[in-house]
Amino acid sequence: VQLQASGGGLVQTGDSLRLSCAAFGGTFSSYAMGWFRQAPGKEREFVARITRSGGRTYYADSVKGRFTISRDNAKNTVSLQMNSLKPEDSAVYYCVADAHYIPTTGAQDYEYWGQGTQVTVSS
Repeated sequence: VQLQASGGGLVQTGDSLRLSCAAFGGTFSSYAMGWFRQAPGKEREFVARITRSGGRTYYADSVKGRFTISRDNAKNTVSLQMNSLKPEDSAVYYCVADAHYIPTTGAQDYEYWGQGTQVTVSS
């Protein structure tokens, strides 16, 4: 499956931003989907994950209550609604897909990665 993320940009502290990811090829509903992010000089960090049906979601503690992941299996898309953004949320955000069933936060466990979209939050 190929993933194409979009929606990044430059915003101010407290603003909202919505990232979208379109999937091409494969059977979208057979993948759990997620988002990772990577800031300069830091390792890739798990942000959120959503199960195949969309019935269950997982979040990093740092974004819980502010970010919401959702998916539309009819449109082969997954989204990340980001509210109350902080400067520490600044990073390149990657859309990911996982064919396995066990929820994981490890970057090495996600087989498919999109190209990334830059999010910058100014203070």
